[in-house]
Amino acid sequence: MALRPISEMPLQTARQVTTIFTDIDDTVTTAGRVPAEAFSALWRAHDAGVRVVLVTGRPGGWCDHFARMWPVAAVVGENGALAFAMEGERIRRVYAPRQDGAVEGLERIRRRVLAEVPGCAIAADQPYREYDLAVDFDEEVHLDDAAVDRIVAIFHEEGATAKVSSIHVNGWYGDHDKLTMCRRASAELLGEELSPERAVYVGDSPNDEPMFRAFPHGVGVANIHRWTGRMEHLPAYVTKQEGGEGFAEVVARVLEAR
Repeated sequence: MALRPISEMPLQTARQVTTIFTDIDDTVTTAGRVPAEAFSALWRAHDAGVRVVLVTGRPGGWCDHFARMWPVAAVVGENGALAFAMEGERIRRVYAPRQDGAVEGLERIRRRVLAEVPGCAIAADQPYREYDLAVDFDEEVHLDDAAVDRIVAIFHEEGATAKVSSIHVNGWYGDHDKLTMCRRASAELLGEELSPERAVYVGDSPNDEPMFRAFPHGVGVANIHRWTGRMEHLPAYVTKQEGGEGFAEVVARVLEAR
């Protein structure tokens, strides 16, 4: 399926968007930083009454910060293990069920990955995680596709779920993913059922597939082209620019329709 330019999203479709769900790494960020265009776009959406929900593989400790400090309606973290949102001056939290034996299983995987995949590393943000194990392949170390495939295989051999982001392989025990927690966050934190027809999802990598499958108006930032060979479910649209600058294009399209 060919990805259509974001400029081809019908204005009537864009005008109906009430919520923008978006990944963070290499979607709101560019080369590991949030560019001015992207952070400004978050505020423009906020001020226009368009909710932004961050949907990320990053750890719960980071998501607490995002929910408190960024102009967003909610944050879904650890690939759907948890969701946070501010309610006045207090933060509300929603968690996926915890699976028995998960801690022990992830420890086995950690030992195997480090022993069997030369050059890999546990992600630097692992101490702030509550549910998953993140293996770094392109943040502070840089591995090839064969190494990524081997990391994924080890998770699967140990009976865990594994998802590939643009920088980490994240693995966990449980049935949650980005989509299941977005549905819960919408109902329990935002007070309404998730309506994919009145939303867009913006992402860049294979761990965004559940969202692209569910959201008819999904958008990939330009760097998604690196990953399309690993993906069965692609977004409908793609931006001209990569990362945070591409995210800003999506916000601009939604707001210009108003």
